[in-house]
This record gives sequence, structure tokens and C-alpha cells, in this order.
Amino acid sequence: MPGFAAAQSVGTVSGRVRLTAAAPLNPVVRMGADPACRALYAGGPPVHAFVTRDVEGGLANVLVEVRGAFAAVAPPATPAVLDQRGCQFQPRVMAVQRGQVLEIRNGDPTMHNAHAVSTSGNDFNVSQVVGRPPFTVVMGRAERLLRIACDVHTWMNVYVAVIDHPHFATTGLDGRFVIPRVPAGRHVVHVWHERYGPLSAAVDVTPGGSVRADFAYTGSERAAPPAPADAAAPRGHEPRR
Repeated sequence: MPGFAAAQSVGTVSGRVRLTAAAPLNPVVRMGADPACRALYAGGPPVHAFVTRDVEGGLANVLVEVRGAFAAVAPPATPAVLDQRGCQFQPRVMAVQRGQVLEIRNGDPTMHNAHAVSTSGNDFNVSQVVGRPPFTVVMGRAERLLRIACDVHTWMNVYVAVIDHPHFATTGLDGRFVIPRVPAGRHVVHVWHERYGPLSAAVDVTPGGSVRADFAYTGSERAAPPAPADAAAPRGHEPRR
């Protein structure tokens, strides 16, 4: 039974990423430069989702990757979707498999721009007019962290990891993640948060089993300075007034 044998050669890695300190106050997104963006928030402007923590400490928007030597797996046939909605990129952090199509949509009543400056050849710079079809691009080269920004709205940016294999996830609003079908063996689980940087832990994945990898940031950690590609990209953390 080949299917049964294949199922027994993989396991699941799950866990939770927590921030043990109180979350810092996220600054307001200043959208005054574009009335169309400002009009989307009649109740007041949103805040940057730099740090999103639930009442139990669960930390959202953390990139989780199982690192190891894995056999080649074809990328998904369906695209990974990045939306420009509410004059913000959604999701804020995401990962795609190398060779997968990235589809960038504009769901807003104003023009956006998607600008990626890459050290690995994943560059693009495209304007997205209201009502036009989504922009699609094959993410052909692995890249630890690619930043995509909007040249029109300088507060908008997103972090995208392009990974050689499918063994990755991002944490939800409760800080939890699940990565199924990880090949059995000893691997390193690596997590990254845009404000608090990387953490890692070794795990032993058993055939047909499940292993936990939990992480905790204290709030004193700081991410490394941006890579040259990030530094050259439009500065997405500065509010436009």
C-alpha cells in the first residue's frame, strides 16, 4: 500500500509563538495623503500591525519554517494571494514555495503599486489601476525574506519568504501554527518576527507522529538591520502625512 507507506514516513510539526511581555503600542497609519484611503476608515484610522498579540500572549504574523534536507516537491498549482485591501497589504507576512505563482490583487478604490527589490532575482515593479486584473508573477528563486512595498502609499509593505519546499506556515491571531506532512527525521524549526527577529529549536519528527515546537519572545529581542535589498526598497514604515 504505497499511500499508507508514504503517510507513515511523515509527521506533523505544530506549536505556538508567544510574546511574554505586554505588546507595545502600534502607531496609527496616517493616510491623509490619499482621501480614498482615508474614506475607508470612517471610525478613525487603523494602526500598523507591527505587533499583534492576543490576551494569552499568542503572537500573530510570525513566519515559521522547518529547515532541513528535503526531496523536491512540485509547487502548488494554485497561486498564493496577496491582497491590497483597506490601503494595506494583507496578509502582513507570508511565504510561498519556489516556483509558485504570487497573485497580487487591488481590492481598493484607488491605485496601488507593488515594488519588490530583490537580491535573488525576484524583482518587479508594477502599478495596479482600479478595476484591472491581478498581477501575477512566478516566484522563481528562493529568498529568505523579500519586502514588497507600495510606492504610492509609503506606509504599505509586506514580507514574503520564497522557500524551496512546502514545510512552512505563518502564525494566526492566537500565535498557533501547524505544518503537516513533514518528512520524518531531525530538523530545525526556525521562526521570524519583523520586530523581534529569529528563534529556532531542533525537533525530531517521527513517522505518523506529531511534535510540538513552542517559542517565546520576551520583547527585548530586536530584528537584525534590513538587508541591502530591504534598505533599497521604499521605506514602508514611515507615515505619509
